Amino acid sequence: MSQPKIQEIRGGVTASLGFRANGTRCGLKRKGKDLAIIYSDVPATAAGLWTSNKVQAAHIYLDKKHIKSGIAQAIVVNSGNANCCNGRAGIKDASLMAQRAASHLDIDPYTVLVASTGVIGKRLPIKNILDTIPTLIKGMRRNGSRDAASAIMTTDTVPKEAAVRFNINGRAVTIGGIAKGSGMVSPNMATMLSFITTDAAISPNGLKVALDKAVDKSFNRITIDGDMSTNDTVLMLANGISGNDLLDEKDASFSIFCTGLEYVAVSLAKMLVRDGEGATKFIEVHVRGARNEIEANEVARRVSNSNLVKTMVHGGDPNWGRVAASAGAATAGIRQNLLDIYIGDVKVMGKGVGAEFDMIKLRRLINKKEVKITVDLNMGNGSTTMWTCDLSEEYVRLNAEYET
Repeated sequence: MSQPKIQEIRGGVTASLGFRANGTRCGLKRKGKDLAIIYSDVPATAAGLWTSNKVQAAHIYLDKKHIKSGIAQAIVVNSGNANCCNGRAGIKDASLMAQRAASHLDIDPYTVLVASTGVIGKRLPIKNILDTIPTLIKGMRRNGSRDAASAIMTTDTVPKEAAVRFNINGRAVTIGGIAKGSGMVSPNMATMLSFITTDAAISPNGLKVALDKAVDKSFNRITIDGDMSTNDTVLMLANGISGNDLLDEKDASFSIFCTGLEYVAVSLAKMLVRDGEGATKFIEVHVRGARNEIEANEVARRVSNSNLVKTMVHGGDPNWGRVAASAGAATAGIRQNLLDIYIGDVKVMGKGVGAEFDMIKLRRLINKKEVKITVDLNMGNGSTTMWTCDLSEEYVRLNAEYET
């Protein structure tokens, strides 16, 4: 099957037919919007993925319970407070968020999913949220994606939205989403929240398979500081309003849907990296020649998470030995005498030893806003790509003062 034509469009999480959203302020943060809602006009097929951290926010326990039916209709999100490490009280507060929204939307509470992001270990000011939900719902609209994207931000500097449209068997299908995440971003999953919608009709299992694939190629391929959050969440709703024949993973058109979903997820993931706390440069780490993809992923994560590599790029200092050292620290099978390393298109290491290169050109490449590092293990056909950012003094300042 030929590759589908993917058209980028505006509208974010409300680009898909039948979705409305809003974002408003309820006082959890010092300033700005901090409460969001995403709503489908009809019940939607739902799927989700959450952090693999053993310490988890309250909303994750609630969402895993609610999503078992495979159906959801609304998502309520607060920023400014993670609602994590609050015991049973935290789960109760998350449940109250769902119940209040359900009451004002006249839907079943089990069809409401929730999410939180912010400071860990402080009780959620639940009264602020409950008092604001009626106003939040009243303000929902078809072009409300930007308000919702702004309301889920914490240390983010810009809202993050993406949407695409493509055809499946003659029907126009849309996928759109929003995301937040700026620091504490590390694979499995990246520390972030993302909410994705589609007007496609797709089976619950098909949606879960497609979301798993997309997250593996996007949010699990980014890192900012190597720290994993307690609140990582990706939720997706598919309401079927486009009118296409019901998709599942056995259909020939399923791959088209997966391509569109991956496009949105990768776009959002890259936005997260570009807006990393204190980031001034976007770094792509490509590993090839590994014995398999698993080993390629391990090497890429080692290089991407290396503070020495990240500070090297930040300072524009082409000390390529840091890349070699971080790659060699991986437990994957690596033979030094086969190792090649490139910065941009300049080979800095060949067969395990330093190569001759144009230092002026290399400095020019490493001082660009986007820097590509390629590690070739020359041992097989396994490859992968990850995205990260540089590490600056601003990152230290932001995280040293995050709660205060």
